[in-house]
Amino acid sequence: MSHAAPPGRRARSGRPGRRRTGRIVLLTLLALVLALGGTAWWLYSDLNSNIAAVDLDKALGKNRPEKQAASGQNLLILGSDSRAGANASLGTGQAAGARADTALVVHIPEGRARATAVSIPRDTLVTRPECAKDDGSTLPPAKRVMFNSVYSTAGPACVVKTVEAMSGVRMDHFMEIDFAGFKGLVDAIGGVTVTVGEPIEDKSSGLSLTKGTHKLDGTQSLAFVRTRHGVGDGSDLGRIGLQQQFMVALLGEIKRQDLLGSPTKTYRIADRLTESLTTDAELASLTALADFGQSLQAIDPSTMETVMLPVAYDKADPNRVVPAEPQAGALWKALRDDRPVPESARKSPATGG
Repeated sequence: MSHAAPPGRRARSGRPGRRRTGRIVLLTLLALVLALGGTAWWLYSDLNSNIAAVDLDKALGKNRPEKQAASGQNLLILGSDSRAGANASLGTGQAAGARADTALVVHIPEGRARATAVSIPRDTLVTRPECAKDDGSTLPPAKRVMFNSVYSTAGPACVVKTVEAMSGVRMDHFMEIDFAGFKGLVDAIGGVTVTVGEPIEDKSSGLSLTKGTHKLDGTQSLAFVRTRHGVGDGSDLGRIGLQQQFMVALLGEIKRQDLLGSPTKTYRIADRLTESLTTDAELASLTALADFGQSLQAIDPSTMETVMLPVAYDKADPNRVVPAEPQAGALWKALRDDRPVPESARKSPATGG
């Protein structure tokens, strides 16, 4: 959830590494909580109507990667930076439209006992395939477009199609949450505690933290995951590290509070989350989300890892990055074959940060 890099500033990406992530567990845990919370039908109906849906089969057609036998499940999770609606009052700037500034391809192998999340740097130059727009018109294909611009140009279905085209991995499901949903979720659980090793002062995000441990509310948490100028050398590497740190802390807070034991808090959190949640049509109901979440119960959060897509600085534009080969190809092949990502596919030539 971040701004596009300003012209002339290097938007650097860092070394891929094993980082824990709680995002997928959080979403699926909440889905399970919703189904088991025992809420009355009118509450269920109210929450169910909050969820927006994207019909991927209709939008993408049949020109997609084939589903491989025994290849597990693949989920694309997007964090959008829209400033519209409830997002406008969050101090996130005045940029028009929305971008998918956080993108995770989550691979859940057959058997569902572990998971791998691949982070796609927002400034990666990609080839955008031909896409259908919401107004019924067709967007022609284009080369060397910035990944996070695909969302604002043609919507989430085109992001899914772009990811499938660059990876050869078929996305079974899609989820998106915006700024307001993120902030509301943190406020609903009463804040999240993080520890920073150095002071953070970032006028752009509004974040000001001394060295040490802090309990962040929703507004502070949003600034924390968006800050860039106050950490490291000002590149995206520091921000990505903070995002991963925060998600681990958020998951820990969810588990500590034992949400299944508090129907009132469960409903409050579910209401905040579903208002800002968009999914594919197959997941766009509480029962579908719950079924999906229940199928992931065997996954141990401590075994989950996040790998950054290996990238190199673009030779024509050093402010951008491109997928590094053969590392990126080997990473996607591992997901298609439902195998662990080899160590050689984790090394990124772009080492900023």
